[in-house]
Amino acid sequence: MKNIESFPEDFTKNAYKKIGKNVAKIRKAKGISQLKLALSIGHSSVSIISCAEICHNNAHFNIEHLIKIAYVLEVDIAEFFQGV
Repeated sequence: MKNIESFPEDFTKNAYKKIGKNVAKIRKAKGISQLKLALSIGHSSVSIISCAEICHNNAHFNIEHLIKIAYVLEVDIAEFFQGV
């Protein structure tokens, strides 16, 4: 078991960035706009998607967002974690 003191300082932020990039890649491959995705998961603004995809101001997707996005895009949620 690893000691938490050795946990890399930027590991979590890098994981959020990679997840955001994966969401963007899959969304674009399916031809879905950020606005359409935002609306389909119950948000009235594109900002949640646009900011989380690039981790702007430390914005990131939470597990509920990822579950809904996976459902809407018809992908396994694990695809968002590729390379993390």
